[in-house]
Amino acid sequence: MGVNPTNDGTLIRVAVPQLTEERRRELVKQARHKGEEARVSVRNIRRKAMEELHRIRKEGEAGEDEVGRAEKDLEKTTHQYVTQIDELVKHKEGELLEV
Repeated sequence: MGVNPTNDGTLIRVAVPQLTEERRRELVKQARHKGEEARVSVRNIRRKAMEELHRIRKEGEAGEDEVGRAEKDLEKTTHQYVTQIDELVKHKEGELLEV
């Protein structure tokens, strides 16, 4: 990280140097990777919920209309969170690349 801690007896000081362009690019890559992991997690949750809805439909625990509405709500919510993740990653990229 390039930090140099110094100890003056009562305090420990850590001088953090300015980020280099190369380090900024690495951090942007990490942010994108974390964003993709978050999108995959949301999609996995969606997949499990859809499987449960199909099971409910198959076993007759709920009607077609109820399950259909639940699927639409699930798709809407999934899209909302994926969009939010994309916006957060884009915002973080802007922060990191700002000099």
